[in-house]
This record gives sequence, structure tokens and C-alpha cells, in this order.
Amino acid sequence: MSTPSMRARVRAELTEEIKDAARRRLATDGANLVLRAVARDLGMVPSALYRYFASRDQLLTALITDAYNALGAEAEAAEARVKRGDLRGRWMAVCRAARDWALANPAEYTLIYGSPVPGYAAPSDTVSPATRVVLLLVAILADGSTTGQRAAKPARRQPAALRPDLKRLLEQWPEDAPMPPPSGPRAETILAGALTAWVHLFGLLSFEVFGRLDDMIVTRAEYFDHQMQVMADLAGLP
Repeated sequence: MSTPSMRARVRAELTEEIKDAARRRLATDGANLVLRAVARDLGMVPSALYRYFASRDQLLTALITDAYNALGAEAEAAEARVKRGDLRGRWMAVCRAARDWALANPAEYTLIYGSPVPGYAAPSDTVSPATRVVLLLVAILADGSTTGQRAAKPARRQPAALRPDLKRLLEQWPEDAPMPPPSGPRAETILAGALTAWVHLFGLLSFEVFGRLDDMIVTRAEYFDHQMQVMADLAGLP
């Protein structure tokens, strides 16, 4: 296996420095990145930065992909530390890891879960990193269904109008996903349950990160755990 050339290593290091400077800009300026400002922070001329990122959108895509992957990696590592048979423990580990990452990285969280960036359209290669957390929730529910540790029926059946969307999502399961799609007659129910939890999880995180709980809930961690336990109940986890 050949080692990277000195030029390649220098390029990789400078690329990371550019992204680090852009992240610092996110914390002060939001997603309105200006490449000239990032270049100025690094003591570079703008033309030199354009050799690494051809446009603002390309740099935003790199930051978005990194943020999704960092969040996914934290959730996956936390879930992997829990015994496979402890479904609720795995569920709570994923949710708590997502919250820890969001609170530790509010600017990056805002980039991926805040208001859309005007004029920016994320390319398709951001989809796989963006699904890492919800795929973990799907895996937990699928394991519960396979081992008989999950309630036989959801609290409420999904409407018939939703079924085509669920079927399409299962048919379009990403090839590079870390797990196969849930199978069997309950696959749509499993996916629907995971999507419900995913929406609730990041809705609650957004309320906390964006200050919507200020002057309302003081014991945030306890409130978060309670809400995620309620979602585990609704999902039928033991």
C-alpha cells in the first residue's frame, strides 16, 4: 500500500484547515459563508482557497457531510457499546449521543437542521451521511421485531396514504447503508416507527438548541430522557 505523497498530505492538511476556519465562521456568521472571509482568516489570498474549494456551495457541502458523519459516528459508537439484546438501552444511547453532539456543536447542528441556506441545494451524496442516525433506529426496531422483543402492533396503524412513501423508501434503500432494509410484512411498520422517532428526536433537539425551551424547562436532560422513553414506548420496545 503506497503512502500519500508529500503534496497530497499538505493538500489534505490545508483542506482541513480551511474547513476548520469555515466552522469558526459558522459560529459567528451562520451559514452565510463568504470564501474571501475564510481566506482572510487563514492569511490566504482568495485565489489560493479556490484551488481547494471551487465555490461556497462546495465548501458548504463538505461541512454538511462532515457534520452528518460526526453526528452519525457519535451515535453509532454509543449504540455499539450497549449489549445487542438491550433494545431500549441501544435506543436511549443513540438519542443521548445525538443530543450530546448537538449541544457541543450548535453551529454545525444549525447548518444541517436549521433553516435552509438560501440559494444552496445539497447534492445527493449528502443523503447517506444524513441517514446514519435514523438507520440505527430502524436497526433497533428491526432487531426487536426479529427476536420477538417488540410489541406486535403499533399504537396506531399508519394511514394508507403513507404506504406508497414507505414502500418507495424501502425500495430505494441506500446500497452503502450499514444494514439491509427491514424485511417481511412488517417492514413498512418498522420504518414508519423509526421515522416517527427520528422526527421527534430532532424536533426536540432543535427546540433545545434554538432556545425554544428557555424559561420553560430547566431540567433539560431529564425532560429529554422522558420524551425519548415515551417514543420507545410508542415504538413497542420492552
